[in-house]
Amino acid sequence: MSGGEFLWLVVGGGVGAGARYFLDGLIMRGRRDAFPLGILVVNVAGSFALGLLTGLSPVVGAVWLAIGGVGVLGGFTTFSTVSVETVLLRQRGRAQWAWGNLLGTLGACVVAAAVGLMIGGVFAR
Repeated sequence: MSGGEFLWLVVGGGVGAGARYFLDGLIMRGRRDAFPLGILVVNVAGSFALGLLTGLSPVVGAVWLAIGGVGVLGGFTTFSTVSVETVLLRQRGRAQWAWGNLLGTLGACVVAAAVGLMIGGVFAR
């Protein structure tokens, strides 16, 4: 990866993080102490997009896969926020929501990534 391509990866990470902050804020506006639906939506959408991009990797190439996957989508999705939100839900006495957040995020993201890979693989042929 060249220096210019690496710079695009770094910029992509910033764009992804900004998009996560914006989308989460938009979904969670006025929903204080509620189930963290915004981060769930972000992670499921990001998992689908990474699966799609990975499925398309023969067409887009390794450099753009890294820029889009590691940079943009790496900045967009967040496991650390899921972890913190799960612990906070448990601390607030919402154990069922905590388990739902943890297992629901995992299951939904894996399914979304699989669907994205499948669709990307079809278009890459």
